Formats: sequence, structure tokens, C-alpha cells
Amino acid sequence: MTEPDLSVTIGSLTLKNPVMSASGTFGYGVEFATFFDISKLGGVATKGLSLQPRAGNPPPRIRETAAGMLNAIGLANVGVEAFCAEKLPALRECGATVIANIFATSVEDFATLATRLDREPGIAAIEVNISCPNVDKGGLEFGIDPVAAAKVTAAVRAATRLPVWVKLSPEAGRVALVAKACEEAGADALSAINTIRGLSIDVETWKPHLANRTGGLSGPAIKPIAVRMVWEVSRAVKIPVIGIGGISSAHDAIEFMLAGAAAVQVGSASFRDPLACLNVVEGLREYCQLRRINARDLTGKVVLG
Repeated sequence: MTEPDLSVTIGSLTLKNPVMSASGTFGYGVEFATFFDISKLGGVATKGLSLQPRAGNPPPRIRETAAGMLNAIGLANVGVEAFCAEKLPALRECGATVIANIFATSVEDFATLATRLDREPGIAAIEVNISCPNVDKGGLEFGIDPVAAAKVTAAVRAATRLPVWVKLSPEAGRVALVAKACEEAGADALSAINTIRGLSIDVETWKPHLANRTGGLSGPAIKPIAVRMVWEVSRAVKIPVIGIGGISSAHDAIEFMLAGAAAVQVGSASFRDPLACLNVVEGLREYCQLRRINARDLTGKVVLG
């Protein structure tokens, strides 16, 4: 039987397959290289990078839920300089397609991060996390305001020659409006969605389980919401959409692609099974081979009746 073509195109970037790791769930990528050849993935999205090292929130900061997990890690990371000096060389040696995820609390810092990463060889794209607090607006997230989201996107677009992917917040009341604003500001692709804020309370102590009180909910519980948002966003924009949220199998990934995603990212499933991303790739290969189709043939093909 003919081997299917799993390659997909995201703007100017061609990935060998549509399966990537999601930022914050795969370390910097090199940690998983002891389990499998990470160059077999379509891409590796790094832990979110800030200008300065960040310790994150105090513990406890992870709580398992009935169908996923809450996390309040607080975007802990080594900082962009340490990443470029210590992590990126190992990723290049592995042959991984590196998607550098960045976050900041001001438009200027987003642009500075993009400028810094632009001169580093071995980075395929920049993923912009606009679900961070915007200090200038008293804590309002960039991701829920189309105007603010567009400003960040435009600043990053002007600061780098690399493809710019914008990671959308599910907190936006009308995520399609934010998506459209980012597209018009120069985004090459959109990632959807980030985690959804949740709260878990200890009924013995009557206190939240997390020191930060709320955390981001990920895992199977959010998948139907994420699929719906990917469907809405893909219908609102012409640029590619990357689906994220509760993917733990090839069938999950295919569901996102049928809804309109050109590629997907596997998140918290990697905590349970370090081979989760690779298993999704292999499952997708088998699915396409059985049906004599290529991966790109799946995108947006949901039958609505």
C-alpha cells in the first residue's frame, strides 16, 4: 500500500507531519529526546520564553482533575538568553523543527524577544502567547482584546523574518474577532486554544488546591470546546489554524483537522505518556494509509449535513 504524504504547509513553513508538541507540556524539547527521536515530529513548541528568567508561581501548582489537569506553573522558564545558549544547540543537534513560544507583558518586550530569536539559527517559527496579563491595561489579557492582540502581532511581525504564529486565548468572548485582527496584523498562522481558567477547592480545608487559586484546565475535558473554537476560527480567517486542546490520540488529532486545523499540538497527554506525540503521528499515518489519503486532505472536511 502506498505510503501517505503526512506533510503540511503552515504559511511559508512545510512540516514533515501535522503533529507537534504543545508549549509548556514538553519542556524545551530536549528532555523528551531520551524517549524518542523528536525530529520525527512536525515541530516542537518550546516552553514559553521571557526576556528574563522566571521562577513561576509557588507550589502547589498542579492539580489532577477528573478529565485532565489544572496548572498554575506561572510560565517558569530559564529566559531567552539561557535558552539560546543552553537549549537551542541541543535541539539543533537533534534535528528538531523548533517553534519558539514567547510571552511578555508589554508590546515592546514581545518585539524585543522576537528580535533576539530572529538571529538564532535553528528556529522555524515564533509562537506568540497573547494570553498573558497586559500590565498597561491593568491585567487585561492581550488575547481578549482584538486591538491589543493586533498590536502585539504587528510588533512581532515587524521584528522578525520568521513565521509568526499567534496562540489565541479561549477567554475571548468572540475568539473569531481576535483571530481576524491577528490575521490582518500579519500573523502567518493561529494556534487555538490555550488552557481555560478553572478552580479546584479542597472540601476538608475549604481552600483552593492551587496556591495561585485558579489554574489553566487542559486535557480531554476541554477538547469539545477547543474543536468548536478551531472550527469557528478556521471559518473566519484564511491563514492556517493549529488545533490544541485535549489531544491524546490520532482520532483526536483527526477530529481537529476535520474541523479546520491544518496541524495540531499534543499537550498534557505527554505527561501521562512520553510517547504520546509519536503515537499520534503513527496513528495518523495508519488512518491515512487505510483511506488512501494524505494528511492535508483532512483539513476542513467536516460534513455538516
